[in-house]
Amino acid sequence: QVQLVESGGGSVQPGDSLRLSCVASGSTFSRQPMSWVRQAPGKGLEWLSAIYTGNGNTRYADSVKGRFTISRDSAKNTLYLSMNDLKPEDTAMYYCATGGQPPRSVILPADFGSWGQGTQVTVSS
Repeated sequence: QVQLVESGGGSVQPGDSLRLSCVASGSTFSRQPMSWVRQAPGKGLEWLSAIYTGNGNTRYADSVKGRFTISRDSAKNTLYLSMNDLKPEDTAMYYCATGGQPPRSVILPADFGSWGQGTQVTVSS
């Protein structure tokens, strides 16, 4: 099973940018789709973005489309999420996980294989 470690979170002001990183252990990182998921206080899991193998197709939730960019560096076994124009409603714990976009809007932890421990992003003025 892949082990994932996120970093890069922090406290920022509205309009700021952050880049999250997720380092994966194991040799299967480059051969499987990867996603970013977040959970805001008191709310359920929200899938944000996925990147697929092969041609590297990406998908985004409407809530972050145009502001967030997912990417991966297979040589470094690292997944990234670049976040621009952050808003207070982006405040959440952010997780990387193995797997692509779930087939429904209400997602469950079991929709993904491995999870990281999460990194906190707080957006506040």
